[in-house]
Amino acid sequence: MSLTAGIVGLPNVGKSTLFNAITKAGAEMANYPFATIDPNVGMVEVPDDRLDRIQELIPADKVVPTTFEFTDIAGIVKGASKGEGLGNKFLENIRQVDAIVHVVRAFDDDNITHVSGKVDPIDDIETINLELGMADLEAVDKRLSKVQRAAKGNDKDAKAELAVLEKIKPVLEAGGAVRTIEFDEEEQKIVKGLFLLTSKPVLYVANIAEDDMADPEASEYFQQIKEYAAKENAEAIAVAAEAEEEIAELDDADKADFLAAEGVEEPGLNRLIRASYKLLGLQTFFTAGGKETKAWTFKAGTKAPQAAGIIHSDFERGFIRAEVMSFTDLDELETPSAVKEAGKLRSEGKEYVMQDGDIVEFRFNV
Repeated sequence: MSLTAGIVGLPNVGKSTLFNAITKAGAEMANYPFATIDPNVGMVEVPDDRLDRIQELIPADKVVPTTFEFTDIAGIVKGASKGEGLGNKFLENIRQVDAIVHVVRAFDDDNITHVSGKVDPIDDIETINLELGMADLEAVDKRLSKVQRAAKGNDKDAKAELAVLEKIKPVLEAGGAVRTIEFDEEEQKIVKGLFLLTSKPVLYVANIAEDDMADPEASEYFQQIKEYAAKENAEAIAVAAEAEEEIAELDDADKADFLAAEGVEEPGLNRLIRASYKLLGLQTFFTAGGKETKAWTFKAGTKAPQAAGIIHSDFERGFIRAEVMSFTDLDELETPSAVKEAGKLRSEGKEYVMQDGDIVEFRFNV
C-alpha cells in the first residue's frame, strides 16, 4: 500500500521530533529553519489491539502488524508559494503525498525559536494554508487559460473541467481550501486529476507541552486549533512530540511507568497513527493462524479479489472465493468453529466489498 501522509508545518514546530518518535528513523533536528531539506520517509506500524485478541483465540507462530508511510517535509515559511525559503521544492513534496498531517506549535518555550517570534497557532495555520492556497490558485489560473480555449468548441471534457475550475477559483481567492467544497462523483474525478494541495484531507496536530499530556483539553492553544479544524470538518488531536520521542525509545516496562507517571493510558502516537490511517481512507483485514497472523492494509471500498492481490498477485488472478468472519463475531464467540456453527462464517464472491476487521481465508486456483 503506497499511500503516505505528509507531515507539514512551519519551521521549529516539532515536525521532525514527531517523525522521529513515530518511525525512530533519526531525522536530523536542529533549532533553525530547514534542518530537514529532503523529505524523510518512514514506515510505521499501526497499533491494533485486535491482533493480540486474534492471536489469543487463533494462535500463530508470529504476529505481524500492518504498516503505512509517513513523510517528513521541511518547514514552510511565508512566501513559499513564490519560492521563499525552499518553497518550490517543499510544495512539490507536499504535492506527492496523499494526506496532510499539519503540526502546529501549541507550547511556550523561550529556548526554541519561533519563526515569526511568537506562539500563535491560528496565525501559523493560516500562514501554511495561505501558501498552499496561493500555489493552488496559480495552478488553477494556468489550467483555466488552457481549458477555456478547448471549451469554446464541443469538447465535453473541457467544459466539465472548466465548470469545476470556476467552482474552485473563488474559494481559493477567498482564502478557502478545495477540500471544503462539495463535489459530485464526476467532479471529484476531475479534482483528483488537478493534484491541488488544498484538496488533500488534513489532520491538525497540536504539539502540546508535556505538562498538558494528561489533560490536553486544558490547553488554550489546543482549543484554538480544534475550533479552527472544526470549521473545515477536519479532526484535531494533541500530542507532546518531545515526550513521545522519549517514550518511543523506552522498553515496554519503562514505557508503562512513564505513561502512568504522566497520567495517560497510551502514547499519543497511537492516536496519531490511527487518525492518519483513517485520514488516508485505509482499513485493515486479517489472515490468522498457522505460521503467522497478519494485518493487511486496504483502501476502503476494495473488493475481495483486489484484497487478495495485496497478499499475492496469484491470489487475485486465481480468485475463487473468500471465507470471511468478522473480528467482532470471533471476539464474541471465541473460536472459528463457534462462528461457523452460528452461521456467521460467510463465503463471499468477486463482488464482495471488504470491511474493516474482516478475518479472511482466500480460496484461489492458478
